[in-house]
Amino acid sequence: MTTITTTNDLAVGYDVPALPGMDEADIQTPCLVVDLDALERNIHTMGQFAKEMGVRHRVHGKMHKSVDIALLQESLGGSCGVCCQKVSEAEVFARGGIKDVFVSNQVRDPAKIDRLARMPKLGARTLCCVDDIDNVAELAAAVKKHNTEIECLVEIDCGAGRCGVKEGQPVVDIAIAIAATPGLKFAGIQAYQGAMQHMENFLERKEKIDIAAAMVARTIEMLKKEGLECDIVGGGGTGSYYFEGNSGVFNELQCGSYAFMDADYQRIHDKDGQKISEFENALFILTSVMSHTKADKAICDAGLKAQSVDSGLPYIFGRDDVQYIKCSDEHGVISDPTGALKINEKLKLVPGHCDPTCNVHDYYVGVRNGKVETLWPVSARGKAY
Repeated sequence: MTTITTTNDLAVGYDVPALPGMDEADIQTPCLVVDLDALERNIHTMGQFAKEMGVRHRVHGKMHKSVDIALLQESLGGSCGVCCQKVSEAEVFARGGIKDVFVSNQVRDPAKIDRLARMPKLGARTLCCVDDIDNVAELAAAVKKHNTEIECLVEIDCGAGRCGVKEGQPVVDIAIAIAATPGLKFAGIQAYQGAMQHMENFLERKEKIDIAAAMVARTIEMLKKEGLECDIVGGGGTGSYYFEGNSGVFNELQCGSYAFMDADYQRIHDKDGQKISEFENALFILTSVMSHTKADKAICDAGLKAQSVDSGLPYIFGRDDVQYIKCSDEHGVISDPTGALKINEKLKLVPGHCDPTCNVHDYYVGVRNGKVETLWPVSARGKAY
């Protein structure tokens, strides 16, 4: 890495936003900053919840795309493995030392199936979703070629309206085909209700999960009659984990955003009608004020290229006197009615949606007590195939 020396003798890389030992104030912007204390508390909290509910927690790696954070979730939170959405993403985690990797998605392209079938050679238990009986033969041919094994979960469409088959017999038919195929193993059911994760009302979310859990329970009974047991009954997200975890049906949660928390998840309510508070903001887009030629507006250096705004604009952490109101490619517009902000002043933005925001950055800058403690690469950044 090529470095330069700043006027205060702090080494800063041309290609990195910070180095361990630097003061937080000297971090280059815009970049992703992680409050390590808050992250560790979030991981520990979810780990305790899963333990108390008697279920496993398979963390969703698509959120942070970081091997380092996944390993931290293993050591601090007792996670049993990771979920990924793409084969290329899964390969990164397997190569990084995660031993149980589930592609919680369908894999149909021949080249991707071939790569999936090679993943067990990286030392990882390898799993994927299936929602079409024709996919069984495709996967079987690949594992035969590579002399490996893939475990398969049949996905139920329990309300999200995306992938998955109907409950009951369609699941049983695919499960029987998987169990009868050399090189494949029937591992259970995938039933993630993604459509309700961000519904603000607690009872409305619970109603959706109750419907999903009933579908899954009926299907499990039908599978048992065929002599098929489910090692994994997976689902659950940051907006619903307490429902699945206490359902008596699900045995594995797949939460991701809880570790960082974003603005959209903070809008949902608990049973008392309060915004959920068990998890803290741990991820921020650090940005700097770069222009203030308008008395009531400041311009910062975090625009569309530093974040995703599909779930709304970010909010400014710890400030109620200024507001992020608009963005273009390279600029963010901040309402500053009292002219409080100064040039080069740094602000922490809480992104609207953490997953796609993380995917546009190369590094996480881990900060504790005002100092940069670590620099983690966004290991699977851009792994979308």
